[in-house]
Amino acid sequence: MIKAGIVGGSGYAAGELIRLLLFHPKVEIKFIFSSSMSGSPATEAHPDLIGDTNLHFSSSLEKDIDVLFLCTGHGQSRNFLNEHSIPKDVTVIDLSRDFRLSESSSFEQRSFVYGLPELHSNAIKKAGSIANPGCYATAIQLALLPLASEKLLKSDVHVHGITGSTGAGKSLSETTHFSWRHANISHYKAFQHQHLDEIEQSLTGLQPSFSSSINFIPMRGNFTRGIFTTAYCHCDLTIEKAVDLYRDYYLDAPFTHVTTNEVELKQAVGSNKCILKLEKHGNKLLITSIIDNLLKGASGQAVQNMNLIFGLDEASGIQLKTNRF
Repeated sequence: MIKAGIVGGSGYAAGELIRLLLFHPKVEIKFIFSSSMSGSPATEAHPDLIGDTNLHFSSSLEKDIDVLFLCTGHGQSRNFLNEHSIPKDVTVIDLSRDFRLSESSSFEQRSFVYGLPELHSNAIKKAGSIANPGCYATAIQLALLPLASEKLLKSDVHVHGITGSTGAGKSLSETTHFSWRHANISHYKAFQHQHLDEIEQSLTGLQPSFSSSINFIPMRGNFTRGIFTTAYCHCDLTIEKAVDLYRDYYLDAPFTHVTTNEVELKQAVGSNKCILKLEKHGNKLLITSIIDNLLKGASGQAVQNMNLIFGLDEASGIQLKTNRF
């Protein structure tokens, strides 16, 4: 059994991670670290786990673990590793953005691999530390990687995305309150979303000549979870050739699926899937990409990375079915 520890266990992504690991056939959770909730049962923060676990939050770290998941807020993971001595043979999987960019991917003797399995599966299998991708970054990269792999990104890419309220985390703010979100919609961080840097890093890794803009307009949706993005750019491929390219690129990817049928958010929410719909309009290729922001966009992908590192079936413990009704 893989012995796992979780740090920062009270948030939405942590709750999903605890749920996934509790039912993973090869994992035992040794502790859930939370200084603010130490001594409290995990079910106090995650009442959906009542009957599934008797685990309590802890204020101490056990050393006898194989993997440590960091579910702390952005900017806090590096501080945590500075303040706590984690054995070098313990795999660290960080869900924040602290180590995603190449210039920030090293920490003391650790070198973090960017954990997008559809892009870096071989490197992930050999990694000791993983920087889990952002949720929007996952959806958008999976929409564009096949084009970059064939050096076909030759113009600006226009992206529109909408995310549920859980994407903003568990801490309340004006725009996450029910009274604000209900029957409401708005955009935020237009053209300057924090995930753009990691998206551009991956695309230029495949296509060094790519220097066009990614014009991204993120939206706040009046629903709780899921990401629905549309991206379009100039592309001379026929729809048949584009579909062949995408299906070949994701041939060995168990969770990324390509279709020309209509798609809807509920097809992905509750699962670790990314569903990509392709359509051609004149000289433009339109790619719709949908994921669950807490699963494929966070905890599900973290478990997928763990599976790869420890030589398990990549889909172990995360073969989840959606509920469309």
